Amino acid sequence: MDRIAANVMELSGAEIVIRCLQEEQVEFVFGYPGGAVLYIYDEICKQDKVKHILVRHEQAAVHAADGYARSTTRPGVALVTSGPGVTNAVTGIATAYMDSIPMVIISGQVPTHAIGQDAFQEVDTVGITRPCVKHNFLVKDVRDIASTIRKAFQIATTGRPGPVLVDIPKDITVDKAVFSYPQNVPMRSYSPVTRGHSGQIKKAMQLLMEAKRPMIYSGGGVILGEAAADLARLVRALGFPCTNTLMGLGGYPATDRQFVGMLGMHGTYEANMAMQHCDVLLAVGARFDDRVIGNPKHFHEEERKIIHIDIDPSSISKRVKVDVPIVGNVKDVLADMLAQASSSQEQPDATALAAWWKQIDEWRGRDCLKYDRASAIIKPQSVVEALYKVTEGNAYVTSDVGQHQMWAAQFYKFDQPRRWINSGGLGTMGFGLPSAMGVQLAHRDAQVACVTGEASIQMCIQELSTCTQYQLPIKVVMLNNRYMGMVRQWQEFFHGNRHAESYMDALPDFVRLAESYGHVGMRIEKPADVEGAMREAFAMKNRLVFMDFITDQTENVFPMVPGGKGLSEMILV
Repeated sequence: MDRIAANVMELSGAEIVIRCLQEEQVEFVFGYPGGAVLYIYDEICKQDKVKHILVRHEQAAVHAADGYARSTTRPGVALVTSGPGVTNAVTGIATAYMDSIPMVIISGQVPTHAIGQDAFQEVDTVGITRPCVKHNFLVKDVRDIASTIRKAFQIATTGRPGPVLVDIPKDITVDKAVFSYPQNVPMRSYSPVTRGHSGQIKKAMQLLMEAKRPMIYSGGGVILGEAAADLARLVRALGFPCTNTLMGLGGYPATDRQFVGMLGMHGTYEANMAMQHCDVLLAVGARFDDRVIGNPKHFHEEERKIIHIDIDPSSISKRVKVDVPIVGNVKDVLADMLAQASSSQEQPDATALAAWWKQIDEWRGRDCLKYDRASAIIKPQSVVEALYKVTEGNAYVTSDVGQHQMWAAQFYKFDQPRRWINSGGLGTMGFGLPSAMGVQLAHRDAQVACVTGEASIQMCIQELSTCTQYQLPIKVVMLNNRYMGMVRQWQEFFHGNRHAESYMDALPDFVRLAESYGHVGMRIEKPADVEGAMREAFAMKNRLVFMDFITDQTENVFPMVPGGKGLSEMILV
């Protein structure tokens, strides 16, 4: 009788996969079927707890899962088949890896006996993805599926988050085993630090209290660590200026006076100058990457004390040597710093701070984001400003990569975290539309806008079909300058104005293309029509509206720190 009962409890590997996702309370799986995962798809069809979203390309599956994860506190999940299925997904996986996005990717593999035999649709998935995942697994026994998937979610969502891939051979999805889902899986080699060292936090607070020209520099780690509210309390308590990286926008309210704008290659003059000339710098969940500080030698020309808080010890002193390293969850560390600040008798030097703010306000007076508002041609900046005005700053904004991305970052004032969704580290064209799908599915009643360009949108434009199937009312805001805009800008500045292969001279009629998918298309050519078109589009709450804004072909993104130059060596006009 016991043996019969045990047999009754046995499930196939495919059933176990779905049961695991149910145990993890996964809401959506983004994927595309194929031979190696058909048994898993069969099990998806038999239940309704985990909803499957059928994309039109595996890259889009991972981007959609990515957008879902970035806009929520939950990991994204993608499902792809073997061979070309998983290779198509690699760009999305690398995008998530570079930006530390928690995600679990389940990939099919050829049967175990065929691995290494150049079987149909076989690739070395573990080998191919190893450089661009936080971890990956090849499941060789059906009895290991549950513990492996539990490990995958645990690794993906703790410490510095990231994508984890689980590769499952087809025969393993057929084999049977007794299902038991572990709540915790001990991993001897994986034990991320969470609490910051109290002694280091005390040193940091002492430096901040002694600062004459302080600066707080925050990145994507503030958002991933759910620490935006803690950062705001600390910044306001100290009265210091604060800047965000591209990935950190929304980590501190952009409309607050203490916010000096985004820093870096296309950051504001005041943010970059304050960053370069501060005497004490507090870096929170940021990594001093090349697009943020420019040339490290130039950055080191000014003496300053640097405090660096990060969950990942390998990110500290990687590009810039710091004086006070603090490893831990940024939320916990900031809470400890706030506690010390409130209990301390010491206060920042008010006189020195007032003088520092006077200098920052002089830099602000340069109005580095000004543009020709009287132009007879639509300026791309004005489109983003209209988007901000019409949505009252409350939209979820995804973007592709290029000039439009930078204008969105500069002119949409993000006051909340997880509202700005973009590919920062990898810079992936094609990210915008599929990531917007993930965001819209996570927030059904929210306003979701995808800011894109006519080159980027064509990378994953087939996902307009997915939007039709699932009735996703995304508003596509395309800044159409008939160029690969950022490529053209660099060619103009650094390549003798030779526009080698950057002109898009075979563009489709985007309005008719959008309409062919069942959506609403608009073409806007006059500056006076920009805001009205935007309002009309957002009034259509249940329709995807594709807005083709014909913008000035000659407009460039300013300020700009040229490659290899320092933060204060900006091109302003």
